[in-house]
Amino acid sequence: MKIGILISGRGSNMTAIVEAVQSGLIPESEVAVVISDKTSAEGLIKAKERGIETLIVCKNGRTREEHDAEIIGELKMRGVELVCLAGYMRLLSKDFVRAFPNKIINIHPSLLPAFKGLNAQRQAIEYGVKLSGCTVHFVDEALDHGAIIAQKTVTVKDEDTPESLAVRILEHEHPLYVEAVRRIAAGEIEIVGRRVVSVKN
Repeated sequence: MKIGILISGRGSNMTAIVEAVQSGLIPESEVAVVISDKTSAEGLIKAKERGIETLIVCKNGRTREEHDAEIIGELKMRGVELVCLAGYMRLLSKDFVRAFPNKIINIHPSLLPAFKGLNAQRQAIEYGVKLSGCTVHFVDEALDHGAIIAQKTVTVKDEDTPESLAVRILEHEHPLYVEAVRRIAAGEIEIVGRRVVSVKN
């Protein structure tokens, strides 16, 4: 399975996926390309250090659709079968989602459907929840809405700040994301309505 990863920043989840593929933890897979919309993304250096092809595709005043069309073309050119969003800070156009139906996944630092969008950790603390966490989900045309693949809970402490909660959630993001990609690569799951269910062998 050829994987394409989209990043905008430090690329810690991208690094976890690349290393899991290269170690065989995610079997019979290859990270074909890492694409960033920002020239300054730290994750580009990490990807290059691990021998992964990198591309920078900036928006440069174009519409979202025009920008996405270039990325879609680069992914298709490399035969990418699964697109992983790893700290990619742009909303995908409908054209992008339709180009890879049920083949785009994302990780979000909350227990969806709670606290969608930006600053999820701050939203959780301000709401006063006692449990937060992270969610790996398929991407559809609505924000943080697609079918949920996996979730991990994290206790919210009384003394937590958005920053401290984010650090603890991130520790669980990496293994959760890797396991979700592994299950997809192994053909272990399928989507039934809004539910992601295990495939019985």
